[in-house]
Amino acid sequence: MHLFSRPHWIRQIISRIAILWPIKAAGTMAFMAIFFWAYFWVLRNPLFPTTVMPLIELDAWIPFTPLAFPIYASLWFFVSLPPALLVNTRMLSCYTQWMTAMCLFCLGIFWLLPTGVPPAIVDWSLYPSIAFIKDADAAGNACPSLHVASSVFSAFWLDRVFRVVRVPLVLRWLSGGFCLAILWSTMATRQHVAIDVLAGTTVGLVFAVLSLRHAMASARNGEI
Repeated sequence: MHLFSRPHWIRQIISRIAILWPIKAAGTMAFMAIFFWAYFWVLRNPLFPTTVMPLIELDAWIPFTPLAFPIYASLWFFVSLPPALLVNTRMLSCYTQWMTAMCLFCLGIFWLLPTGVPPAIVDWSLYPSIAFIKDADAAGNACPSLHVASSVFSAFWLDRVFRVVRVPLVLRWLSGGFCLAILWSTMATRQHVAIDVLAGTTVGLVFAVLSLRHAMASARNGEI
């Protein structure tokens, strides 16, 4: 398609969201429901005793703050964006398969090598929203951080879509910055330590690169 005949990027975004939206909405909800079932099953049924992850110098650089919780919780919105912007079932299938593979990879690690975060010196009764997450998550399934891996994976796919749509560069930077904020929030809420985040970043990066190579090889006209 000739450059000057392309619709404005906002129109492209709206059009992409409208395409297959019932399938995207139902599929995203079903995926999250199945994921949480598997996640909490693994959390409650580890194969071996849980190992507490050590702290490193980077952990001391990031203080606890309850202001990080909304950013931490925003992951579930962030990971919904890439599939919402894909244009056909082939790309949706590719994205879903690779996201599933990454989740299964991490869940396998959690089951075989269960890890947890060390207790934080925080009165969680002062922060009910974070205390709820702490109680539900039981400070387990720590390394690699699947929260981080999912964020990195989604950020790469979202950036690919943004490049295809030709959104302004500032929005691509904002998207990347939002991903980094989510990574920071996992430590600022004391849900993860630095090693968890570094490992999760590596997992997310590897699966993102491999999945995008696969997607671009099978996409028509190089478009995702």
